[in-house]
Amino acid sequence: MTVAPVSPGFSTNVKALRLREWQLGPGQPAIVMDLFSAEDFHLIVDDRADVHVSSKDGRFYLGWFPLGRPGTNGEGWKIAVTGTAKVPGYSLLFDTETPAEIVAATIARVLETSRRV
Repeated sequence: MTVAPVSPGFSTNVKALRLREWQLGPGQPAIVMDLFSAEDFHLIVDDRADVHVSSKDGRFYLGWFPLGRPGTNGEGWKIAVTGTAKVPGYSLLFDTETPAEIVAATIARVLETSRRV
């Protein structure tokens, strides 16, 4: 009886791996800021050139920290929605290298779920 030698690893090809290109890098943050209207949101640029956006009622907050949020390890974006007395709020964090298009899509969805009362 003859046994075929076993080689380490596995055999594959590019087609089998279904290689993809993934969007990387921070992109253009202006596409995020363009989602907010002056009618419903306040926008502040501070002395570090960090950008802060809040809803007029104060329950939504977006912070963009191009050089990283002070006191954190590379936090570039923070989204926070304040809860109510009965339902807790939430926050989302993205690092400085998260593509702006990903952050914009997330914020667009958050804004779509809000409604005026």
